[in-house]
Amino acid sequence: MDATLLWVLAAALVLLGLAGLVLPALPGAPLVFAGLLAGAAADDFAYVGTWALVGLGFLAALGYAVDFVAGAVGARKFGASRRAVLGAAIGAVVGALCVVFGFVAGLPGLVLGPFLGAVVGEMSEHGDLRRAGWAGFGTTLGVAFGAAAKIALSFTMVAVFVALRWIVPALGN
Repeated sequence: MDATLLWVLAAALVLLGLAGLVLPALPGAPLVFAGLLAGAAADDFAYVGTWALVGLGFLAALGYAVDFVAGAVGARKFGASRRAVLGAAIGAVVGALCVVFGFVAGLPGLVLGPFLGAVVGEMSEHGDLRRAGWAGFGTTLGVAFGAAAKIALSFTMVAVFVALRWIVPALGN
């Protein structure tokens, strides 16, 4: 494939991936990685080689994984029961579906879904509204920290790629 087309594909995938960091319908970190892989291929892997791509792939996988576990970890840190953690997971899926299908809840569903799921799950097990509120708060906090970590990992991937592709070669001259 032509190098120019690969660079266009790389830029499109990275931009789509960066959008996917806040839009749940798109797998942000994996798309960023795919774009960086296309960029490396555009230069025949002369600047960004195998080990760098393995590292970038690891960061992408970590960014993708943190998205799934952050809410549950946050809930558990605040003493949530298994039902609350399961409720948070179900709420996250429902919230994401609200965004994907454009329901009225939309983007607020991403925060409210896990929160309400954790609260309902905790209430169904213990019936204590205060404890349920803390479970919901922990879930929301976990989701927020997870989103921040996913964004940080994705921007780190881009920064490493830029450094390897343009900064390190310029320093060598």
